[in-house]
Amino acid sequence: MFETVKYEVKNGVAWITLNRPDKLNAFTEQVNKEVQQSIKQASRDMEVRCLVITGEGRAFCSGQDLEGVNENMDHGQVLRKFYNPMVMELDKCEKPVVAAVNGVAAGAGMSLALACDFRLLSEKASFIEAFIHVGLVPDAGNLYFLPKLIGHARSMELAVLGEKISAQEAKEHGLATKVIPLEQWHDEVSVFAERLAKMPTAAIGLIKKNLKASWESTLEESLERDAQGQRIAGLTLDHKEGVKAFMEKRKPVFQGK
Repeated sequence: MFETVKYEVKNGVAWITLNRPDKLNAFTEQVNKEVQQSIKQASRDMEVRCLVITGEGRAFCSGQDLEGVNENMDHGQVLRKFYNPMVMELDKCEKPVVAAVNGVAAGAGMSLALACDFRLLSEKASFIEAFIHVGLVPDAGNLYFLPKLIGHARSMELAVLGEKISAQEAKEHGLATKVIPLEQWHDEVSVFAERLAKMPTAAIGLIKKNLKASWESTLEESLERDAQGQRIAGLTLDHKEGVKAFMEKRKPVFQGK
């Protein structure tokens, strides 16, 4: 189906694996397109209730493949045509998205991880804002997501100094949900993703939507959005199951409906 991305659905989780290990999973136009297409496919699949994005081999994603860069290219147009649609497809996904950062996430690879809802890091993973080292600015939504996660001052440090930060440093900065030992990597990522896949999917989508909107909203607007979202959530089968399970003193079995 895809040439540069592996796509597999298992136990309600869509696994999207960047598959150019010999190039540290660097982005090309085809990778951008296939990541976008795979996210869209997972978003539409009713069997999928969580997405995991990861990398094959020893890297998550090293950013743009510089072999495809030349002095005559319009970097802005490359972003508008390939990166921006990919990031927008990810941002509008109503299902939880996990970045399983198995190795280095540099440049636009870091941007991809930042755009996800959760970031699980291998103990060997690292982040680096590599843009400054080639005289460019962070892109693909990087400077939109980063300060929301760690604040303005720390974002300035990472973006301008361009220093590599380890998985543990990322956790201390607030960039990582969890740091996982190598020997437990795949099992723990699977457990985390499958846990999300068993949760009330519609409610998660509404939480994502309301959190994003809160940055640009007044309290009054947020309260009204709460009311609208709660009405929608209250009509789901998962809400009915949650209440029934509470009354019966048992663990709910959510269906994502």
